[in-house]
Amino acid sequence: MNVSVHQLRDSTIVGIVRGVLNRTGLPASALWLEITETGMMEDPECVLATLRALRALGVTLCIDDFGTGYASLSYLRRFPTRIVKIDRSFVAGVGEGSVNEAIVRAVVAMAHALDQQVVAEGVETLVQRDWLRALGCDLVQGWLYGAPRSATAQLAWMDRSVSELHIAG
Repeated sequence: MNVSVHQLRDSTIVGIVRGVLNRTGLPASALWLEITETGMMEDPECVLATLRALRALGVTLCIDDFGTGYASLSYLRRFPTRIVKIDRSFVAGVGEGSVNEAIVRAVVAMAHALDQQVVAEGVETLVQRDWLRALGCDLVQGWLYGAPRSATAQLAWMDRSVSELHIAG
């Protein structure tokens, strides 16, 4: 779930997230909140306090669209994120000798050195998936696995998949 800078500046977000977790029973670690690196830079001290409070709840924090903003390496160390999501613009052409390969290699190595997981966005081909897997990228997402869905469509797909498992089992 993407979180805006405006939401991160509002101290009530922590209480809202806590309330939703309590009402739904969702484990906090299953909730991933995504913040763009540009968003983290707009009011770093205020954002940092909110992110620390959300992390204290057990929520997983992600830096979304990494590489497109202005975050310095010191912010990667300082902010309590656990996931770096490489922007799709860098994933394009990997596995085919693209100049992006050096950037993706560097981001994966840096993130892993900082004990962070890496998600590659925009994976559209088996070549990209296989190259990223061989590199040690932790997770991928993109059109290779399916088009984005509304919450209603996703729930229907999940219900159908569970039903198919019960029939097959």
